[in-house]
Amino acid sequence: MAVALCLSACSSDEKSSDNTLTRKEKKDGWALLWDGKTTEGWRGAKLDAFPEKGWVVEDGVLKVLAGNGGESTNGGDIITTRLYKNFILKVDFKITEGANSGIKYFVDPTLNKGAGSAIGCEFQVLDDQRHPDAKLGVKGNRTLGSLYDLIPAPEDKPFDINAWNTAMVVVEGNHVEHWLNGVKLLEYERNNQEWNALVAYSKYRDWPNFGNYEEGYILLQDHGDEVWYKNIKIKELK
Repeated sequence: MAVALCLSACSSDEKSSDNTLTRKEKKDGWALLWDGKTTEGWRGAKLDAFPEKGWVVEDGVLKVLAGNGGESTNGGDIITTRLYKNFILKVDFKITEGANSGIKYFVDPTLNKGAGSAIGCEFQVLDDQRHPDAKLGVKGNRTLGSLYDLIPAPEDKPFDINAWNTAMVVVEGNHVEHWLNGVKLLEYERNNQEWNALVAYSKYRDWPNFGNYEEGYILLQDHGDEVWYKNIKIKELK
């Protein structure tokens, strides 16, 4: 089961430095998605290379810089240079007050050729208390940790805006889970009638086969606010 895989893979008494793997993590099949120093392995979602502005690597932190608050209007989103299918993804993030960003998966960067963000399922990264998007959508489905515009995360969840927090996404076939700081927020099944009906009543209804892809890119979102990322790790599952 995904939960068992997640708990066994993510617990370890051995500490590691930022943007490195412990011996146990290496043995368990984890890999770094970002090396903490360069932009290797990432490119702009609508570019062939890494954005020349809007993102910086500084002191072991990958920062999306503040812009005008618009969606993908500064440096633009960044995506991995390869596709992923079944995996456990862990990302440490820290947000500034009022900030908005997101961690997306099953991303197809060719879908949206116009303005705005690349299309994919999104683990929402947001300051629920200060950003207006938290009050939009349906029943809180645009708050921190939610499957954006589709499934809300619980209102009571572990989060500290003044500290680093850990987002985790587990994908095993059609089963997906969102975790925050070691607590499971939600889970869902895709590629079925219930999922397709949910998408049909969301902002993604016009994108063909949304969320049903067998594989896709992983994305970090530029939404015009300063947000920090580090310790981006993935364990691919059989």
